[in-house]
Amino acid sequence: MDEITLKAPAKLNLCLDITGRRNDGYHLIETVMTSVDLCDVVTIKRGQDGEITVGCSDAEIPKNEGNICHKAARLFFETAGIPAIESGAEIYIEKNIPHKAGLGGGSSDAAAVLRGLNELYGCPVTTDELLKIGVKAGADVPFCVVGGTKLCRGIGEIISDCPELKKRTYLIVMPDLGCDTKGAYEKYDQNPLPAKSRLNRFFGDFPRYLYNIFEELYQSENIREIKERLIENGAENACLTGSGAAVFGVFETREKAERAQKAFSKLFTAVVETVIP
Repeated sequence: MDEITLKAPAKLNLCLDITGRRNDGYHLIETVMTSVDLCDVVTIKRGQDGEITVGCSDAEIPKNEGNICHKAARLFFETAGIPAIESGAEIYIEKNIPHKAGLGGGSSDAAAVLRGLNELYGCPVTTDELLKIGVKAGADVPFCVVGGTKLCRGIGEIISDCPELKKRTYLIVMPDLGCDTKGAYEKYDQNPLPAKSRLNRFFGDFPRYLYNIFEELYQSENIREIKERLIENGAENACLTGSGAAVFGVFETREKAERAQKAFSKLFTAVVETVIP
């Protein structure tokens, strides 16, 4: 097999807290993430002579060495021990997930590259090794390798199963602004907020107890307004995902979410459900 095409699902942070900071500057988090069926599509072709190229349908996304997928591919070949003359990859990303949204599009693309290359080259790397490669590429990549609904700690690489959550449909709304992850954590460093242990309540009734520490940091009227409109249009609750700027509402049924979607006709929206790997 010389070519493979994979879906790269977006993720939602149903809860997100910052619990500390390592000496190397990485922030420690506690989050429940779930994969949803808004997906980029990643096509990978075997290359040669160690050459890695990255293309994308979105002109704003970095190409080649500036893309996280390039880094993931390079790390894969190094870990797998595949000689340069036998390795290489031509990667193309069809973008459907908005960037600077907190939806993990880049991380999921990188995870798809790792899974795809492993299959193309005869599975020389175990899943545990893929996770170790993933965290070197980006903190959310290990979760995106396994997908589903997981509790993630550390910098995101400590992944464990969590209690089964109620089945729900989500409406994602992307405001006319983007949030830079690096800048978001710098904002936290300027105003660190104490972590709050909220998981017990969250697992008891997750739609009611959604939370995201970045909402407290941003104090954004734009984000607050979208949350309020989602609830006014039938959401059980609404929350920022990741470091933003996308907001999602939780709905009991897909029909309710699709009705609410009409209230946001001028913005990017998507009605999504959890992906089970």
